[in-house]
Amino acid sequence: QVQLVETGGGSVQPGGSLRLSCVFSGDTFSRYSLGWFRQAPGKEREFVAACSWSGDMTDYGKFVKGRFKISKDNAKNTVYLQMNSLNADDTAVYYCAAGTRGWYTREDAKGYDYWGQGTQVTVSS
Repeated sequence: QVQLVETGGGSVQPGGSLRLSCVFSGDTFSRYSLGWFRQAPGKEREFVAACSWSGDMTDYGKFVKGRFKISKDNAKNTVYLQMNSLNADDTAVYYCAAGTRGWYTREDAKGYDYWGQGTQVTVSS
C-alpha cells in the first residue's frame, strides 16, 4: 500500500520561504509521477507543481511565476517543494500526490492515485 507523508508546513511572514517534503513508501518510487496540490478554505483543489517519474520534466501552476521548485530524491523516496516569496494567497493545505497514469494528466487531481494527508501553510504578518 502506497503511503505519502508530508512535512514542512507552518506559519511564515510574507516574503518568506518554506520547504515541504513528502516521503513515499509502499512501492517503487521511481515509477511514479509526483504532484503538489493545494486547497484553501472555500476553494477547489489547485495544481501547484508536478515532476515526472524520471525527474527530467517539471510543470507548475500559472500562479507560481518562478517562486516554487519541485524536486525529487530517488535515494530518499522523497519529493520536495521549495517555496519562496510567499504571500497571503499561498495560504492553504498542501498535498502531495503520486500516480502512474502518464505525464499528460499531471495538472488534474484525478490523474493521481495516492494522496498524502496534507500540511498547512499559513502566510501572515
